Amino acid sequence: MSTPKIHKIDPVNPNPDTIQEAAEIIRKGGVVAFPTRCLYGLGAAAFNPKAVSRIFKIKQRPAQKPILILIDDPNRLRSLVTHISAAAKAISERFWPGRVTLVFDASAEVPDTLTAGTGKIGIRLAGHPVAAALARATQGPLTGTSANISGCPGCHQIEGLQPAVTQQLDLILDAGPLRGGNGSTVVDVTGKIPRVLREGAVSEKEILAVWVR
Repeated sequence: MSTPKIHKIDPVNPNPDTIQEAAEIIRKGGVVAFPTRCLYGLGAAAFNPKAVSRIFKIKQRPAQKPILILIDDPNRLRSLVTHISAAAKAISERFWPGRVTLVFDASAEVPDTLTAGTGKIGIRLAGHPVAAALARATQGPLTGTSANISGCPGCHQIEGLQPAVTQQLDLILDAGPLRGGNGSTVVDVTGKIPRVLREGAVSEKEILAVWVR
């Protein structure tokens, strides 16, 4: 397997030409490693089943585990989910972009390759400037799963990418060392009461404090 191209990219003001090159690779079914708030992620076109299958293969991820997606605009939610509850609206307005991934009932438009047959989809508004620019440039949802083999720690700098992952990528956007630490807090907003599935950047107490009863 060949070594992927690596582009250095400014973490605050990403070069538009570099972003467009990465977006074009993604639109053609490629997979790009890119920075998120804490860790590097793997980006592919979320509505391209072959590209999403590549993500599962690269990560050696069990087929029954869903893949979260990143969006560039909260208005995209309307076509991706069946319902946006008052709790989901309050939590997203308080903690987006980044920091919180919300789990919704997926609309019929969302491929089963993303939901792993659960009927639910995790969605986060991209927070890191590079991730946000990439999501805008691809003009569609982008996978946001961490750039690691499933079950292994994520990496906060590209030097930490596992060779088994690196060798299968088409491009790496290197924004330097990221802050590391906790990833996003994952909150299921499909029921009447929001349920924290994984506590991360935002505590469960903070989530429940903004819940609109």
